[in-house]
Amino acid sequence: MSGEPAVRLQVDRVSHSYGQLEVLRNLSLEVLDGEFVAVVGPSGCGKTTLLNLLSRFDRPSAGLIEVNGQTRTVYQKDGLFPWQTVWENIALGLRRTKDKKEQERQVKELISLIRLEGFENSYPYQLSGGMRQRVELARALAGTSEVLLLDEPFSALDYLTRLRMRLELARILKERPRTVVLVTHDIEEAAQLADRIIVLSEAPAQIRFELSITAIRPRDPTHEEVVRAVHRVLTELGVESGSGEYANA
Repeated sequence: MSGEPAVRLQVDRVSHSYGQLEVLRNLSLEVLDGEFVAVVGPSGCGKTTLLNLLSRFDRPSAGLIEVNGQTRTVYQKDGLFPWQTVWENIALGLRRTKDKKEQERQVKELISLIRLEGFENSYPYQLSGGMRQRVELARALAGTSEVLLLDEPFSALDYLTRLRMRLELARILKERPRTVVLVTHDIEEAAQLADRIIVLSEAPAQIRFELSITAIRPRDPTHEEVVRAVHRVLTELGVESGSGEYANA
């Protein structure tokens, strides 16, 4: 046995169209078990379409997608049920756990993991945006899912809250490792979190280039490798601004 990580997600020569609109063209990608991959690119290039295909929400027009394991998805706007408490929302991720005592133990553990002790009986409207996204993450991490798909989960938050949420996500994944695919328009976010950044071209999207980042998480936005990665991606995309966000994405 080689000891190398298994392939968790396999995208093999995938193309996808909506009617006459071709969004993805002959795209191939492998994501290894435990790897954190961020996908960035211009607006409308097919980032979310790729995530929908990986989540099996949609089927590719051509090519094959193989997902080895159960997936959970976290979206830009949290999907918490407003009539349910923090406890009840997280417990939804454990609905296949029939043992009530075991379900209760896991919900408590998850609430502790996202540091929301004391908010078990709070409703979503009583929480800040960052707190709601932490509950959403806890629900997605509940149970035995192997793959976490993130569709711009922090983009609706202010910049300082996004910074805090990146650190929280890095900490949570250290406690509960998953294979992660993050779709984001924020290149700084991708560089802070990912092991590998995939940059897509304009639609119909193909992989323009890939960039690996070896620095240990959590990473500060001013970390040398993060700054270098942001500069490289912006340069490849033809954006001269030194900002960490690709504003037109």
